[in-house]
Amino acid sequence: MSKRQAEDNHASHQTTTHSHEKHLNERDAMGDFEDAWEDEIEEESGDEQEMQQEDEDIEASNQGSCMDIDDKEDEEEEELKLYLPGQPLEEGEVLEADQSVYVMLHNLDVRLPFLSFDVLEDTLGDERKSFPATAFIAAGTSVPGVRDNEVLVIKMSNLHKTQQDDSDDEEDPNALDEDPVLEYKSIPHAGCVNRLRIMPQQKESHIAATWSETGKVHVWDLTAHVKSLSIPTTPLPKTSKPLYTVHNHGREEGYALDWSPLEAGRLLSGDNNGLIYSTTITPTGGNTDSVPFREHKSSVEDLQWSSTERNVFASCSSDQTVKIWDTRNKKRSAVSIRASGTDVNVITWNKKASYLLASGHDDGIFSVWDLRMFQSAGKGAAPTPVATFKWHNAPITSIEWHPTEESVLAVAGADDQLTLWDLSVEPDTEEEGRLTSTGVEVPPQLLFVHQGQSQMKELHWHRQIPGCVLSTSNSGFNIFKTISIS
Repeated sequence: MSKRQAEDNHASHQTTTHSHEKHLNERDAMGDFEDAWEDEIEEESGDEQEMQQEDEDIEASNQGSCMDIDDKEDEEEEELKLYLPGQPLEEGEVLEADQSVYVMLHNLDVRLPFLSFDVLEDTLGDERKSFPATAFIAAGTSVPGVRDNEVLVIKMSNLHKTQQDDSDDEEDPNALDEDPVLEYKSIPHAGCVNRLRIMPQQKESHIAATWSETGKVHVWDLTAHVKSLSIPTTPLPKTSKPLYTVHNHGREEGYALDWSPLEAGRLLSGDNNGLIYSTTITPTGGNTDSVPFREHKSSVEDLQWSSTERNVFASCSSDQTVKIWDTRNKKRSAVSIRASGTDVNVITWNKKASYLLASGHDDGIFSVWDLRMFQSAGKGAAPTPVATFKWHNAPITSIEWHPTEESVLAVAGADDQLTLWDLSVEPDTEEEGRLTSTGVEVPPQLLFVHQGQSQMKELHWHRQIPGCVLSTSNSGFNIFKTISIS
């Protein structure tokens, strides 16, 4: 499956962010947060008295007509209809997010699209539930044919709760609708960033790996850039060179990339030739094994280390297979299954229930596998998934288990949907297969459908903000939290 980002055709946006002087002089800023409720902060001007007079006139004209306004609002509310994916929109109809189902929802319009990003761990604490929220991410731009793409370290702060029309929290300062703040630092990057992953061990440093369209895998130290967004006086490196570069893939690009959660500095990278290389990063540099893991017959699309076994990882490929490997044997995988009749684009290994692996496919189907069945299946008896869902009607582009809820899964597709699922929900025999009035079957495990982004590319849960999801697409970047997931 081709995952190349479409060329950037977005209009430039006025900046309210901070970057290196080079980028302020040569380029427009990265982007802006959209105001979902179209509130504007008026700048001070000499026309202040005139504006005040206009407000008084409007207030006077509204007196005695409140009932008429209320009636019109009631009529508008009656015209709102529930939308389910797949329904055609009539002429003049537009999709509008139901703010009542979001605890938080913010949209970032970006100047350059992100094909991939990852969440940076911060020092603000775990299990954060108060507002306004703050989040740090690292992202890579992806404009094909342009050498000077960028790795961006981004801080999003002042992320307030979603405004609720019927909320009783008007006097709650946490419920105020205020502008979020966006700050970032950038590092030049040769070629599109196909994939970016942060090393999980982030207590002392922030190390990132990027897959470039040039066929190189670069390893970066983002520690100073992250710190400078919290402490502006932090000096940045004078040169922006990677700590280490993997050259073993030659000129063959790839997308598969993953850090070991159990062993700091251990990195896997898979390319479009079906080869997987293992790299070890040390304080003084790095080393890449000369012999690759070689068994896939087509491009390696995704990689996932086991969260419980140091020498075990999984891979998926456009050869329609999912393989489980022991790092001590590069010639042959320990287990191989044909997971789909189409490309297997993405996989995710459950962090809480280590025997569960989920895979997303090119036909819009995603499946959940019990790895214990792989061991018990006899010769010739191919393992079957414990659950399979066909809700998305375009290729699955990203999939990730909730970091603490073992039954909750987030899935994104090229059909502009991001769905949240709870696989612990038992289907009611009387309701299973029930159709809506429009003929759309809604699985009981489906908790939430998030839309509004075009061609979603990647999603991640924020591990320190329970229930918070971040997603990137051709049209922008979203950070949100729904009432469905705590």
